[in-house]
Amino acid sequence: MTVIEFQSLKEPSILSPLLMALWQDGQGDWHKAHELAQDVETADGAWVHAYLHRKEGDASNANYGYRQAGKKIPTQTLKQEWEEIVTELLKKESVRKA
Repeated sequence: MTVIEFQSLKEPSILSPLLMALWQDGQGDWHKAHELAQDVETADGAWVHAYLHRKEGDASNANYGYRQAGKKIPTQTLKQEWEEIVTELLKKESVRKA
């Protein structure tokens, strides 16, 4: 699945919690996205959570999340980061299902 296909999903029923969080964010529901992401205690969960706090404007929590994820604080746009995370998680998902 590509980022464009992901964005066009109408009712994603079989997504991992992190992909569902990013889908919710893409639909404009930051709060639902945050609720989903904060419960995933992995490096990828920390990355999504950090992105959401960056989007919110909460630099302190975002920076903490990026450290937990082992990521540098991004310099690209939020849209570019969202697409990067979606692409990475979709790759991992396809490998896991293979």
